[in-house]
Amino acid sequence: MMRVESIPKFTDSASRLWEVVPLERQKSLLSNVWCGKCRHEVTIANFTGVVKAGDLLLVGKCTECRDDVAKLIAMV
Repeated sequence: MMRVESIPKFTDSASRLWEVVPLERQKSLLSNVWCGKCRHEVTIANFTGVVKAGDLLLVGKCTECRDDVAKLIAMV
């Protein structure tokens, strides 16, 4: 049975930035997040999105250890 994670919650401005990222790139970004506890790249789950200094910040949980992780996506 497939596990369903929560639907991401984004601010309006973060949602607009995320929508311009192609779907394949979104998948790559979500599965390429550094976890300080696991000490390797993991997938982010149960994440939210906000804009910080014009860039998109995703904050969520590591799918392996459930520790907090984040991904900053530079919007150039």
